Amino acid sequence: MAKIAVDFDGTIVEDRYPKIGEEIPFATETLRMLIAERHQLILWTVREGQLLQEAVDWCHEHGVDFWAVNSDYPADEKEDHKYFSRKLKADYFIDDRNVGGLPDWGQIYHIFHEHRTYADIIRNGFGLDTRPKKKHWWSR
Repeated sequence: MAKIAVDFDGTIVEDRYPKIGEEIPFATETLRMLIAERHQLILWTVREGQLLQEAVDWCHEHGVDFWAVNSDYPADEKEDHKYFSRKLKADYFIDDRNVGGLPDWGQIYHIFHEHRTYADIIRNGFGLDTRPKKKHWWSR
């Protein structure tokens, strides 16, 4: 189980900020599968106030309810901390601003489901290991 921070604009939906763009193919389907596999998803976005609530509502309408929103824990409030930091403590970040851009949502799912790295997915493809098999001494 991993704690995964997920951006909204440009990642779950096309970037049309402050409006909500069209869903990026397979984004909510992948997020629902990750939730079903017991990963803790955090919506991590620059949206605040009413714009944030619109994003949360949009995700809920598409079957995605986040473990927390713009915080480390579900009930985390700024007032609870003497020294508040916006730095999020997550295992992974899914964001369209990644170096190299946003991977395909199918690739993202395989990274978490199969415990693989993005480099693995790029090098070897999705489900099958495409490295040449070693020949045994008797088959030479």
